Amino acid sequence: MAQRPIAVLGECVADAFADTSRPRPGELALRVMPGGGPANTAVALARLGTSTRFLGRISADPFGDLFRTHLASSGVDLTGVVAAPEPSTMAIATFDAQGQARYSFHAQATADWQWTDAELAAAHSEDAACLHTGSLALVREPGGERIEHLLAQARADATISIDPNVRPLLVDPRIYRARLAHWCTLTDILRLSSDDLELLMPGVTPEHACDTWHLAGVRLVVITLGARGAVASLDGVRVHVPAPPVEVVDTIGAGDSFTAGLLHRLSLAGRLGGRLDGLTTDEVSDACHYAARVAALTCSAAGPNPPWAHQLDAGPAVATH
Repeated sequence: MAQRPIAVLGECVADAFADTSRPRPGELALRVMPGGGPANTAVALARLGTSTRFLGRISADPFGDLFRTHLASSGVDLTGVVAAPEPSTMAIATFDAQGQARYSFHAQATADWQWTDAELAAAHSEDAACLHTGSLALVREPGGERIEHLLAQARADATISIDPNVRPLLVDPRIYRARLAHWCTLTDILRLSSDDLELLMPGVTPEHACDTWHLAGVRLVVITLGARGAVASLDGVRVHVPAPPVEVVDTIGAGDSFTAGLLHRLSLAGRLGGRLDGLTTDEVSDACHYAARVAALTCSAAGPNPPWAHQLDAGPAVATH
């Protein structure tokens, strides 16, 4: 029987970087790549071989054309995309010595957040085994609350996955904290980074955070820890996964790729489509080890450029270069 698709709901963002290859006096050249957490996750899922549908509002401007081409060329189904009249969202990235990105956003009244109930109803299809969302889409109005309502409806037929992907320069972390408890009542899988954790629950250990979110209703919590790997907790039973060795170019899209690897592997195990019934810690460990390899390969390339399935099939190790 064919696997049911995974639907990914959220934003596309034009990720811009200073291009220093051909500097000219008095100018700043920018290199623009298609990005945005949910779009990155959709691309990574499709490249891994999962049938993936993107639900998003994409502008008719040149950045929107870039997004559509990128998604479609990676094998993402665009039938859930709304042609939006508003402009695209842009993020300008700078990097520290470890390749960690920091962003400034240009996101006021852009296409990604202007969902109507009618658009969401038309975009969503009940055949999806999993509906993944998060990042700015869940906290930017007017679309955020409407997406929450869709998640509540979609739970009848699909596993729900959320990645908060906190962006403190654009949205006050207090807004995420205020809404996180409600998200926990809607989601089956919560994937976030250690940076997200520090913003959401300052000073709290990953283990304590997992227990808190289990009590709120989440069955599977996965916290990625950068070079220290990841910790996953299924109903309170922990799995620790190391990060594969890799020469980091930058970390853009690594967390999104980890989420894609996790969902891809859970889909292959037949665990998506409900409340993770029958999921075992061995399956969680397998999915997280696979996801860590997907994230590591993403770190070895510039920008949000996740690997294709054949790159993971080449062997268990991640080569450095």
